[in-house]
This record gives sequence, C-alpha cells and structure tokens, in this order.
Amino acid sequence: MIVAERPKPTLQPRLNPPILSAVNKRTQSYTILNGQCAGPGICPLSQVQVGVLVCIKQLATSPELSDRLRELGFCEQQRIKLLSRHPSVICQVCNARLALSEELADSILVEPVHSAAA
Repeated sequence: MIVAERPKPTLQPRLNPPILSAVNKRTQSYTILNGQCAGPGICPLSQVQVGVLVCIKQLATSPELSDRLRELGFCEQQRIKLLSRHPSVICQVCNARLALSEELADSILVEPVHSAAA
C-alpha cells in the first residue's frame, strides 16, 4: 500500500501589500496675509493663524480618511478654532480638541469666519 504524504502548510508573507494614500496631493498655491487666507478664497488649515475661527470647506483626503474625520465632527461647514500649530495642529471642534499632523492639516481647506459672522 502506497501512502501519499500531505504537504505541510506554510505561512507565506504577502508579496504585494496594499498601499493606502491618506492625503491627496495638491499643486495649487495659496496666499496667506497676516495669518488669514487672502481674498475670498480658501486655504489649508495648516496655514491659518492660531486663534482664528474658520469654516471647513473641503476635505481633500482619501474617502476612508474623510469619512473618519466626519465621524469625529470634522466635516464641511463645521466651524473650528485653531489652537496650536506646533508640534502638531490642534483644533477645537464640537467642544473637543483634535490633534492633526501637518500633512493632514494641509489637505483640509478652510475659509476664515469674519468677526461679524461669528
């Protein structure tokens, strides 16, 4: 009687792990005057002066990361206040403080809220 040997199972590492891109890169430049967005346009959150109240206009991140930010209350039309920029960007949103990397703050486009509207 011939008995065939069963092959031993082996663990093989994934050869091609998925590459996730969290932040979409933009090439557009923005002008910042006195710590605020110049003109009626929008600028990255990382370029706003500390203490300024802003309104989020666009989350230029991957869909997964945008969804997570929205779950945390960091969504379009939400007003936030920039509390600190160094060593990380810290914002007050929905009575909570949220720390972001500078790269992520670069991908969040905001518009300053003028004092008359605040």
